[in-house]
Amino acid sequence: MKAINRWIDRFSFNHPNFGISNLMLYIGVANVAVYLIDLFNPSRIPLSSILMFSRDAILHGQIWRLLTFIMVSESGDMFAMGTGIFFVAISAFFYYWIGSLLEREWGTAKFTLFYVSGVVLNIVYGMFTGYASMYYVNLSMFFAMATLYGDVYIRLFYILPVKMKWVAWIDAALFLWTVVANLLSLNLIGAILPIVAILNYLIFFYPTLQDMVGQTARRQKQHRSPQAINFRKAQKEVRNRKGYLHKCTVCGITDADDPDMEFRYCSKCNGYYCYCMNHINNHTHIQ
Repeated sequence: MKAINRWIDRFSFNHPNFGISNLMLYIGVANVAVYLIDLFNPSRIPLSSILMFSRDAILHGQIWRLLTFIMVSESGDMFAMGTGIFFVAISAFFYYWIGSLLEREWGTAKFTLFYVSGVVLNIVYGMFTGYASMYYVNLSMFFAMATLYGDVYIRLFYILPVKMKWVAWIDAALFLWTVVANLLSLNLIGAILPIVAILNYLIFFYPTLQDMVGQTARRQKQHRSPQAINFRKAQKEVRNRKGYLHKCTVCGITDADDPDMEFRYCSKCNGYYCYCMNHINNHTHIQ
């Protein structure tokens, strides 16, 4: 995946004019428009049924479905028609907001590649299984934002301040529940669809996630190191005696005796030993 990620970065850098600016704005407007037309259409054939992905229809010449299925929102399917429009509109707005932030961070070219990659993976999956949807790819944008801006606060429903990474954890729980629920009902097609969206996310974020895991492991290793443990013990002793912070092991001078004196800790000594600037390079290492 690293090679694919390098190619994506190189392509985006070499082709800055590639892609569609404000892509998620157009997709969000299209989702709401199709839903409204279905809602108020007096005919028996919903527009969404003509636009949604259908392998059999595509193989019979309705090739427009390869693209138009991204215009069909599934956000309101679990709600009644009277309340569904609210959730469709809110979802469209959030997708636009997240998409615009990602586009601003990555540039139009890379964000368009991210979305197009999700579309292509869904088409391939749909041609094998007969069903495809961009619902989980849209949700996976929360993972992307949490990876880039995990500690940024957003206002959920314009009221509750929530960190982006918390929203991503809720999103992850939704993905996991969907996979487990579909497996329990023996719906393998429904179980794999969220995994397709995760695969698209990993294609773009695998090196970043690998670096984050490495940094966490290094911090944990440093936290458990003898020097870090001894340093925390020394800090605790300082807090208990409420006196000096540093004391030279050789001459005994402290930062309370001379506030302008600098102190260092020797990494070659076996333990946590402090030295003033006069003795940091002039002492016998303690083993």
